[in-house]
Amino acid sequence: MPSNSGRIAKNTLLLYFRMIFMMLVSLYTSRVVLAALGVEDYGIYNVVGGVVAMFSILSGSMSVAISRFITVDVGKGDIERLKTIFSTSVMIQIIMSVVIFILVESVGIWFLNNKLVIPPERLFAAHWVLQLSLLTFIVSLISMPYNAVIIAHEKMSAFAYISILEVVLKLIIVYLLYISPIDKLIVYAVLLACVAIIIRMVYGSYCKRHFEESHYKPCFDKKLLREMFGFIGWAFWGNGVVVLKDQGINILLNLFCGPAVNAARGVAMQVNTAMYGFVQNFMTAVDPQITKLHSSGDLPVMHKLITRSSKFSFFILLVLLLPVCANINYILGLWLVEVPDHTANFIVLILLCSLLDCYSHPILTGVLAEGRIKRYEIALTFTYLSYFIVSYILLRHGLQPEWVFIFNILFKAFVVVVLLYHSRTAFSFSVGTYLRECVLRTGIVFILCTLGIYLLPVSGVNGLLDFAISTALIMVVTVGLIFLIGLTRNEAAYIIKTAASKIRLNK
Repeated sequence: MPSNSGRIAKNTLLLYFRMIFMMLVSLYTSRVVLAALGVEDYGIYNVVGGVVAMFSILSGSMSVAISRFITVDVGKGDIERLKTIFSTSVMIQIIMSVVIFILVESVGIWFLNNKLVIPPERLFAAHWVLQLSLLTFIVSLISMPYNAVIIAHEKMSAFAYISILEVVLKLIIVYLLYISPIDKLIVYAVLLACVAIIIRMVYGSYCKRHFEESHYKPCFDKKLLREMFGFIGWAFWGNGVVVLKDQGINILLNLFCGPAVNAARGVAMQVNTAMYGFVQNFMTAVDPQITKLHSSGDLPVMHKLITRSSKFSFFILLVLLLPVCANINYILGLWLVEVPDHTANFIVLILLCSLLDCYSHPILTGVLAEGRIKRYEIALTFTYLSYFIVSYILLRHGLQPEWVFIFNILFKAFVVVVLLYHSRTAFSFSVGTYLRECVLRTGIVFILCTLGIYLLPVSGVNGLLDFAISTALIMVVTVGLIFLIGLTRNEAAYIIKTAASKIRLNK
């Protein structure tokens, strides 16, 4: 695995530079946008955008199939089949865009006018947000095959460089939002749509210059369509309930709690996106390797990579999560001008759920690479449908919205169990080894670190110096426990050796 490990490390480093830059800008722009729009308009943007995102039930499964098929055939090196897959993927995404456009212009507008809780005086602006969110969504949808090609070829530097342009454009949005003399909510939606179009053009231009297969030509391959739709058929249900879990819950919160709670969830999701982005960037570098190892038949190495990437993902997020959760009220007060109610609790609960995603993501990549996903998708459908129904009942009976996120953690844990069971039968994954080497080690570290937060003098910060000391102390203890308990001797020695070599090179 030396060459694979080196490629993963290089790509992860590039993606981390990208992520740090984007995270800092994202956190700053979130503060400014929330202050400029106000809690109510910020909540309206989140829930109306969620209505459009609900229709990704039609496109999401197709996107999963595109990524899977392109990555597998990049691993095989069949350039002619890659050209066919790419062109077929673009054609299908265009068809999906037309279908989603029709649905949003009919069902989406009806739902906005008759069901969502929006003040009458803001309904006109909400309609603008709906139309512009639809445009942004369609542009992103058509870009998906191009992004899949970049990831499959592991050219992560493209994401790093293009992201610099994206964050600069978003900084310009913040400035224009402040000086705009007209409705700021409409201006915000217009500017985000413009950024999406520009970035789509840049990705398309990059792919056409660097990858032979990324030139669209109309084609109709019946055999390929049968393969892809055979995969999509079951992925459709799984993706549908994931969309229902995320955007459906956002709509339920609007119906029972109002747009202010949507604003709180929107802020919490911004924090989660910024922090979990470190894990996503790591997994973006790992995912193609898992898929290619399966396509080449090297299952033992694939199993090791899934186990280690799950463990490392968990520890990456844990090091960032614990200081934030311990000092969440101070951070929110320092970051935001106006903090919506429930925001602190939402952030903590959503981040805890993301820890479970660190387990599920690498295993799911292996399951998708194998291709037989029927049983998993059926189980996922029933699990998240049950979660949606439970959430509706809880909110209907007047319980606090925090309970929705608590139950999300429980249902996510069950999804991890389902994935482990399915992976054992799908590609002979050793569940016992995974539980021993990954879940047990990460679980012990998590429990000890959580207890340490209450035993060490790290809570109740009263200023920036207290916050810095608290964060440093938590991180030192967490990293120490990771090396003592979480990592094997070989893993710890490899990390120390790699870090030492990098330090010597910098000198």
